[in-house]
Amino acid sequence: MYSGVLPAIITPFHEDKSLDEEGLKRNVEYLSKTGIAGMVPCGTTGEAATLTFEEHKRVIEIAVENSTVPVIAGTGSNNTREAVELTCHAAEAGADAALLITPYYNKPNDRGMFEHFKTVAEKCDIPIVLYNVPKRTGIDLKPELVAKLSRIKNIVAIKEASGSLSQLSQIIEQTRGSDFSVLCGDDDLTLPAMALGAKGVISVVANVAPRKTVAMVDAMMKGDLEKARSLHYELAPLVRAMFLETNPIPVKTAHKYLGLAGGPLRLPLGEMAADKEKMLKELLVTLGERA
Repeated sequence: MYSGVLPAIITPFHEDKSLDEEGLKRNVEYLSKTGIAGMVPCGTTGEAATLTFEEHKRVIEIAVENSTVPVIAGTGSNNTREAVELTCHAAEAGADAALLITPYYNKPNDRGMFEHFKTVAEKCDIPIVLYNVPKRTGIDLKPELVAKLSRIKNIVAIKEASGSLSQLSQIIEQTRGSDFSVLCGDDDLTLPAMALGAKGVISVVANVAPRKTVAMVDAMMKGDLEKARSLHYELAPLVRAMFLETNPIPVKTAHKYLGLAGGPLRLPLGEMAADKEKMLKELLVTLGERA
């Protein structure tokens, strides 16, 4: 479960921007059949910041009920009590693990950050995957603190999305010899991250090209660098397209051209600029991507 390809799935909405439960169910069922190792609802890509508590919990429940692969539920918050509530709910709903982002906006010191994760881990009976994405949160989970947190029994992995291969390498170095797993959180760095020892990727592009992403990661796992490198470069234009605008604007836009449920974005995210959407559509056609 803490290796391979795990798409960070979108949350589809109806045109009135209410939760599209049937669309979510269809997306989960489709991705479950593509060779992925698991999936992650309610992360950044799932617009979790705009979901009500009730919606957040319902998205996790739908994912668990309809997925045939493990579910790592996004349950993080910058409010420790809220993180505990969401994480314990994920455990009760049957999620296989919980993904906890660093507390954004508050910018806690290392002691506060350690106590935040420790508190959630102690109060909720579920494996915890740390999530470091400083470009989103304004705070960086340093390798030394990750190593300290990894010694807590049910903190089992990290999604490392700092964009720094040096930092990812240091985390692997400082947790070697344990069962702690490092997952890449940047699609463009999956291949080099795995060369350093990362076990896989929590991915945006796998929503759009799951089988090709799985093939690349599988090739790396088998030591077939030539095949993995070839697939890396096949995927590279699509990976870049997923970040033509703020994630998840492009991936959610792509869903309507793939025949998957998507719908509008919720404010404060706006719809994709017409010229960039045209570029994305042309790329999908060129690559022959279709659900």
